[in-house]
Amino acid sequence: MRRVVVTGLGAITPLGVGVKHTWTRLLAAESGITSVAHYEPQRRWKGLTSTVAGVVPKTTAESGTGKDDGLWHPNDWLTATDQRRMSLFSQYASAAAEMALEDAAWKPTSQHDLEATGVCIGSGIGNLEELFDTTLAFEESGYRKVTPLFVPKILINLAAGLVSMKYGFQGPNHAATTACTTGAHSVGDASRFIAFGDADVMVAGGSEACIHPLTLAGFGRSRSLSTAFNRDPPSSCRPFDSQRNGFVVAEGAAVLVLEELEHAKTRGARIYAELSGYGCSGDAYHMTAPREDGSGAALAMRRALKHARVKPGQVDYVNAHATSTVVGDAAEALAIQSIMSGPEGYTNEKDVTVSSTKGALGHLLGAAGAIEALFTVLAVSENHVPPTLNLHDPNIVPKFNLVPLEAQEKQVSVAMSNSFGFGGTNASLVFSKLR
Repeated sequence: MRRVVVTGLGAITPLGVGVKHTWTRLLAAESGITSVAHYEPQRRWKGLTSTVAGVVPKTTAESGTGKDDGLWHPNDWLTATDQRRMSLFSQYASAAAEMALEDAAWKPTSQHDLEATGVCIGSGIGNLEELFDTTLAFEESGYRKVTPLFVPKILINLAAGLVSMKYGFQGPNHAATTACTTGAHSVGDASRFIAFGDADVMVAGGSEACIHPLTLAGFGRSRSLSTAFNRDPPSSCRPFDSQRNGFVVAEGAAVLVLEELEHAKTRGARIYAELSGYGCSGDAYHMTAPREDGSGAALAMRRALKHARVKPGQVDYVNAHATSTVVGDAAEALAIQSIMSGPEGYTNEKDVTVSSTKGALGHLLGAAGAIEALFTVLAVSENHVPPTLNLHDPNIVPKFNLVPLEAQEKQVSVAMSNSFGFGGTNASLVFSKLR
């Protein structure tokens, strides 16, 4: 089986546009969660039980002002025509892919290289705003008010399709959509395309842009969202904390360039880490809730470790899915405990290092698994573990090192990233220092 490594990273998050802005602010324990209570039109936003979200910082300027200020300037990444043709989640995906390809220094021109490069970018919800607005327009004014771009702008696979068209990539063109596990499945599936010889390079990740009143209303009605800290948005997402009461919707995108090891070595590419393990499972239990004992999540973790040929006691860091829900965080903690405290794991639970980066960003839904994979890669590459924000009073059973409030320096040779989604879909990724 061919080995897969990470050679490029790109990100757009509530902490900023670009990997540098996002990672620096994450390690500094800053928050990208803000209030949306003032958004217009007010008749749609008022009455929502949760009025906080992780929002990509944007500029009101008409033209771009450079790509280094950490703000979203669409003109820096897309032509005016492309902005009209592409939904926001596709715009984010395109920009993150450009960043990752630039970082990887992968700019193929030969037919062979173009055919050997593929794209796997997914989304959980995609373009809810276009669906909402077009539905209203059609109901009010009929057929002629439906734009010819309506279908292309709502299709999940168009993010991947548009990236492939932009660069001429003719390898596998794939889009996962598995709720909040989408990003992890996209990265994992892409790695298998390389491992099985279908591609030498894959542009992989997830994108989401659904900060919309219908999103908050829908998740709010299912009692999934944080509602207790509307007046203090940065405190609203509290993974593993006793005051957690729901997740915070967020937007953004993350893209990784994955590459076959020998291909990367031959061209002298910088290698961040090896993607050494990928495991999937299904809870087969409930539409929205995980198994309370975390057994479904544990199965995905166990399969990822088996694929990586890594023992639990060799895992230096776990980036938890932990969204700040009462049941979900507790179930994942038990899943991690069942793996890490087993016969081949740690003798002392306090030596198990786990953190959730959602405390700083919120939950990027279909992009969550991709951005958290990116953070896990950086933890391996830079030997820094990002913090769990708002963790003042842990109330989960295992006594892990949950990296409360501040980042930690730590030698990270092997790390795992977990992602779980509605429908009981689970995935875990294992990243390792290249050896």
